[in-house]
Amino acid sequence: MSDLISGVDNLSVTETKSGGNDAGRIAEVKAWLASQFDAAGKDVPEFEYTPRSIAHLYNLATVSQAKTQAANIVANDFRQKAVEYRAQAARIREILENVGLAQESLPSNVVSSAQVLANVANLLNIRDTELSSFLVAMGDLSLRKTGVEEKRAKVQKESKILLDYTRKAIARLTYLKRTLTQLEDDVPPCEAQMENWRTNLAVMASKERQYLQQYSNYKSLLNRVGYSQDISHGMLVEMAEHRQDLEKKTKPIMDTLRSYQDLPPDKALATLAIEDKKRQYADAEKYLEDVLHSALTTTD
Repeated sequence: MSDLISGVDNLSVTETKSGGNDAGRIAEVKAWLASQFDAAGKDVPEFEYTPRSIAHLYNLATVSQAKTQAANIVANDFRQKAVEYRAQAARIREILENVGLAQESLPSNVVSSAQVLANVANLLNIRDTELSSFLVAMGDLSLRKTGVEEKRAKVQKESKILLDYTRKAIARLTYLKRTLTQLEDDVPPCEAQMENWRTNLAVMASKERQYLQQYSNYKSLLNRVGYSQDISHGMLVEMAEHRQDLEKKTKPIMDTLRSYQDLPPDKALATLAIEDKKRQYADAEKYLEDVLHSALTTTD
């Protein structure tokens, strides 16, 4: 049927172009449809005869008639061969009867053996019962058996490998499922820890802003008081040591000044002594300022 349809598809365009919708073609199509439906015991259905449908049906009828003719030729050939085979069988039967080997005169076990031999020959697809033919057929069968066994061994090996892969895949899947379950169980604690970290991060960000603001304020304060990066801890220690030295040097003077509080009530002498001590104190303060100034200058 597919050959018929392909034939119709190949011929439809040509037939359509040739304008094959004349009365003769329509009559041939109707006759062919009637013969086909009559063979099936049915009536031809009513439909509209258009140029396209007539072209398709005519091509289908042409291909169908060609296939039917070819099938008739093959069938006639088979019938002729069947007649020849029957005639040959009759001659062989007559020969066997003449030599006393008719099927009716043979023992049942011989008939059974011959039938088995014929069945084996049909099974091995050989046309005679010669020993050589049986040997060749058995050799071919052995080769095919060997090939089937090799294929079977190969398939078994591949099946074993696939089975091993399947077992490993199942074990891996089980492990992954167990890992997934464990991860799902670890999600709530991790979420709580992440929430805690998020809170701590917000607090730390607030502290960072606070510390940056304090740092900015302290830096502004140091700029106002004249602090520079050149004043290091070592410089401050050195200045403290100079201060201690100056305090040691001014301590006798301060003690002397304090001793003047016990002077006699002679105003003129007391005034002179006080002026002298003030001069000495001023000199000491000037010396202290000079030392501090020289220390700062050295640092710069």
